[in-house]
Amino acid sequence: MPIEDSPQNTVKPWQDCTDVYDFLEQIRLRPGMWLPGHSLRHLEALLTGYRVALGVHAIDESFDFWPEDRFRQWLHESRGTSSSLSWAAEIERTTPADCNPVEEFFRLLDEYRRHVASKPTPRTSRTSRTSKAGFPGIEYMGNTFVTLFWRRRLLNQAVQRLEDRDFRVVRLAAGQWSTEQDMHRAIAAALQFPDYYGHNLDALNDCLGDVACYGGYDDDSAEGAGRVLAFTDYDRFAAACPEVAQAVLDIIADRARRAAVLQRRLICLVHSNDPDIQFDPVGAMPVMWNSDEWMDANRRG
Repeated sequence: MPIEDSPQNTVKPWQDCTDVYDFLEQIRLRPGMWLPGHSLRHLEALLTGYRVALGVHAIDESFDFWPEDRFRQWLHESRGTSSSLSWAAEIERTTPADCNPVEEFFRLLDEYRRHVASKPTPRTSRTSRTSKAGFPGIEYMGNTFVTLFWRRRLLNQAVQRLEDRDFRVVRLAAGQWSTEQDMHRAIAAALQFPDYYGHNLDALNDCLGDVACYGGYDDDSAEGAGRVLAFTDYDRFAAACPEVAQAVLDIIADRARRAAVLQRRLICLVHSNDPDIQFDPVGAMPVMWNSDEWMDANRRG
């Protein structure tokens, strides 16, 4: 992460930026175009989107601007302070009223980069910018958070690969559910929802959100690489309760997307005995077949 005494002052299209620091330099040059009202919170939101895009597209790039990542840690260490605020909120809080928080951020950014350059630390190799090794499970998150399987063998192989990569897998036999309440009882037991769980879709949305974004209700604090919900015989549940079956996948996809923003992973794998089963988009994303069975011809015979 090299840094020169003065920043590069060449305006260029954002598509030509090579990393997050190159991108930030373009924002420094034209803050009015990128940051409405020169708001540091807008910059924080832009960087959050940048990091999510790295994960979704499996790009191996160092990134220090998550709310609890290295830039925030350095900021508090250099100032001798301790706070639960994000780096953006902390800078806005401490910047004098007659100064611009965005300008203060870039001053601190230059100082931070000089600090890192003077104390290099081992970083992940960037030789393979599309490697999946740094983002386990990305093959089941890049295009959809809910992936369909027809052959049970392929589902089992996917589950095994994810377990080998330190995911916690929750197996759910959806073929045994003939009512919505059957589903609620099974999921609540498998994920150890609290006793006050309401056994309705709103309660599922709330409790699954807690599991996806903040960790489980069980006593085991080991999160691993993420969580996997693996449903078998889901077509039988969909036949018995079609609207609820659709809603469950929609809730899972929405919560998985929210978890991704927090750098957490929730993956849903769904087995169906019907090779032609279809669902409406969930979480604003399609429910897609896995790569081995994506073509209709591969789900025949």
